[in-house]
Amino acid sequence: MAATIDLNSDLGENTPDRVVADDAAMLAIVSSANVACGFHAGSPEGIRTTLADAVANGVTIGAHPGYRDYEGFGRRAMDIDSATLQAHVEYQLGALIGLTSSVGGAVRYVKPHGALYNTIARDERQ
Repeated sequence: MAATIDLNSDLGENTPDRVVADDAAMLAIVSSANVACGFHAGSPEGIRTTLADAVANGVTIGAHPGYRDYEGFGRRAMDIDSATLQAHVEYQLGALIGLTSSVGGAVRYVKPHGALYNTIARDERQ
């Protein structure tokens, strides 16, 4: 069996007032993309464009939910009660699944963003 490498990038994080990546260029070279779900970055129309480009390029799509922290780009740790955190993550996943479906794709995995990712690695409740 031949070895493979998954080249991955965080994408869908641009908004008109905050451009952080050239998603179209990245989607021409990556094999999977962690696509923002709107709470830490991105806008519905920008995320949808990124998703459509991912589908067109055959890139595997993953959901990239984060804390509701646009100002801090999802990089600030937050102590959120369990019910609220669950609702926030489910909301983001639902939005991304809906947008992905609308462009003919499917979400294949979830990779939490930033501070949420770091916190759940050590905080069992979150």
